[in-house]
Amino acid sequence: MTDSAPEPGQLARRTVDGELIEWLDVPDRAALLELEPHPEGGWYRRTWASGSGVVVAGEPRPAATMIYFLLPPGEASAWHVVAFDEIWLWHGPGSVRLELGGSGEAPLTTEALTLGPAIERGEHPQLIIPAGVWQRTLPSGTEALVTCVVSPGFTFADWKLAE
Repeated sequence: MTDSAPEPGQLARRTVDGELIEWLDVPDRAALLELEPHPEGGWYRRTWASGSGVVVAGEPRPAATMIYFLLPPGEASAWHVVAFDEIWLWHGPGSVRLELGGSGEAPLTTEALTLGPAIERGEHPQLIIPAGVWQRTLPSGTEALVTCVVSPGFTFADWKLAE
């Protein structure tokens, strides 16, 4: 895809290396929260990084980081894995379905969980995705906003998309 000029109200989804994936219309909530397209799908913005630091593999980083992650209707995130534990906190209005794919070299769907308000139907207001477990989010008919916290603090060097 070429880096052509966007239409008004569009932002570019790019790979971690900066290659253009697609131009997207910015959802209203993404604009209000100043979110940008995430390389895996959905929209995000880092909202916090701990003032305390740690050293991981010889590199300093925050002890923890936090992002908003917005999943509009019809959007999904691709299979990916994060090297450290990730805490998901639901804000609404819709629910988010997460598929977990084990900790092998490639994802194999092993479990599905729903992040949302309906505890009586088995939804969870918060979830922990263990380090090294493949995950993806699936679309629903309603926009969903969550917060994700990673400790030690997230960098894209700790993140991998499935082939």
